[in-house]
Amino acid sequence: MNILIISFIVTGISFAGPRKKLGTSAAPELLIPVGSVGTALGGSNLSYVTGMDAMYWNPAGLAQLNANTAEAMFSHMNYFADMSVDYFGGVAKLGSFGVLGVSVKSINIGEILETTTTQPEGTGTIFTPTYLVGTIGFGRQMTDKIRFGTNVKIISENVANVSATGMAFDFGLQYIGGASGLAFGIAIKNLGGSLTFNGPGLDNTTNANGITTATRVILQSFDLPTNLELGISYNAKLNKNNNLNISTAFLNSGFSTDEYKFGLEYNYNSMLFLRGSAIVNPDKEENESMFGPSFGAGIRYPFGTTILSFDYAYRVINQDNFNSTNQFFTLSVGF
Repeated sequence: MNILIISFIVTGISFAGPRKKLGTSAAPELLIPVGSVGTALGGSNLSYVTGMDAMYWNPAGLAQLNANTAEAMFSHMNYFADMSVDYFGGVAKLGSFGVLGVSVKSINIGEILETTTTQPEGTGTIFTPTYLVGTIGFGRQMTDKIRFGTNVKIISENVANVSATGMAFDFGLQYIGGASGLAFGIAIKNLGGSLTFNGPGLDNTTNANGITTATRVILQSFDLPTNLELGISYNAKLNKNNNLNISTAFLNSGFSTDEYKFGLEYNYNSMLFLRGSAIVNPDKEENESMFGPSFGAGIRYPFGTTILSFDYAYRVINQDNFNSTNQFFTLSVGF
């Protein structure tokens, strides 16, 4: 297992850094967070996140459900510039084999008026870009303290008559220290090949001497935003009903600056949750982080064998042109 962990770190560093491609990644929708819990904690909880919420943050957490045998989750986010992100997924325990999960993320950009070089004011045609990410995840409890998980993602992007498709993989590990309260996590996300747009929307038709010729513009391929994340957390049991989780994580990517994440999560009797986080960007002067602190709250209540959870989070946007917040609403059901 030690060899496996070392391999994860070496592979992650070789793919995620150094940062030579700032701002040039394909499929940026892969980096849009989902779920109110992880967002309120800024992703600092990757070492102990569990259940359906773990599919995005660290698939190793899929191995530990927050319910008995299955969970389902729906999340809606109000993004900036009138865009929105919807996410739906479910996970189920497959006996001693492990836990299997599926999810779909959809980004709604809205309607766009088509313009051309000859009709810069618009052609009268309206198109709606679609960005979809479908994920199949699997998590397994390898030992009493070690969890492993992986995701397979199918990426689909369509803008008018131009589209791109691709595939990405996530791998994650968690080590739960038990009575010590410590937990460690590592995740490598969005491993995969490059993405290239293609389609009839790139065709350029010319007419010379009565002969019509169509040529297609060949676009540049761009790599997926592969990230390496390392995390550690401490679970402090204040007393029988009061609990505090202190977490931190480090993110390295070849497409953005490093991030240091810090989060706090308080819960009362595992029913009422308060969360907050901050992200420190060491290269802030060169590339200020777009997002500021995140905060949130949640409630979890059992109804017989069914557990209902509602979580809310908001994330501050630093940029002056988007002086607003990202709001996340998440409803989860466990069986």
